[in-house]
Amino acid sequence: MSNIDVFSIGDIVTDAFIRLLDDQAHTYVSDDKTYLSMPFGTKVPFDHAEVKEAVGNAANASVSFARLGLNSGLIANVGHDQHGRDMITALHTNKVDPRYVHINPGKVSNYHYVLWYKEERTILIKHEEYDYHWPVIHKTDMPKWVYFSSISKNSLPFHDDVAEWLHDNPDVKFAFQPGTFQMQDGAVRLKKLYQRCNVLILNREEAVTVGGGDHKNVHDLFDKLHALGPKTILISDGPSGAYASGSEGRFFMPIYPDPAPPVERTGAGDAFASTFVAALMKGEDLQEALRWGPINSMNVVQHVGAQDGLLTEAQLKTLLKNAPEWYHASPF
Repeated sequence: MSNIDVFSIGDIVTDAFIRLLDDQAHTYVSDDKTYLSMPFGTKVPFDHAEVKEAVGNAANASVSFARLGLNSGLIANVGHDQHGRDMITALHTNKVDPRYVHINPGKVSNYHYVLWYKEERTILIKHEEYDYHWPVIHKTDMPKWVYFSSISKNSLPFHDDVAEWLHDNPDVKFAFQPGTFQMQDGAVRLKKLYQRCNVLILNREEAVTVGGGDHKNVHDLFDKLHALGPKTILISDGPSGAYASGSEGRFFMPIYPDPAPPVERTGAGDAFASTFVAALMKGEDLQEALRWGPINSMNVVQHVGAQDGLLTEAQLKTLLKNAPEWYHASPF
């Protein structure tokens, strides 16, 4: 594959979903946090398990881009094991170019366990420590965009490599959906990435963490984040909708109505973020990109895992055509 539209960058993982029985667990709230509780020191029956290969923020985005008709590749790491081989096969199946997925000798691949209770999930994670390095990208594979997302905490020097490559290739546009460890590293340490950012994607709480703005004031959140350098910013706010800010103005977007109660919510944020960026890649304006994102997010939560519900462009546009009259972005 050549003429890559977008390379997604980040960790890749296999998720094993364990569907808990409703009567074998419960949730409770303590100190404003919700906890999952199960009997301790005994055997707990469960409903069934489902394994989803080649997932994770960047991998989900890469599949989303491919499903929407873009030439999509992934820059990631796997171990030298069967799980790694299965993930590369899954990328092939989803029409994602895996040639820049590095196989690490003597290492195992990321494998996470998802405790799926009702429509929510609790994920048991362990990021393997790989020897992260930026690959030599052939001229025929030079992308129009890169999309950088969640990666292991031991990858800080790798961020400098990405920033240097972006500096050397100013025509490549850059979308950044920082993960947990990247937000912990801070906007000062990663300032070169934020300064170079064409599109920054965060949820409302993450926007406070990164920019230090007022959680109650979306305009202040945008002001603080734009000061770091990003040209366009998407702030998602769960069921309350989403906000975007860029050269065209600032807009609020409600969620797309659910056709049925969510089955499971993994990947909803990745679907929204990647579809929003995909629309911009295809030349849509900010308001139309905001209309695209929630539709893919809506459909993903009607399926198990982050990728099964991702739509093609034709499917998405059919839903857009049939959307309620009130489904549009409004200036605020």
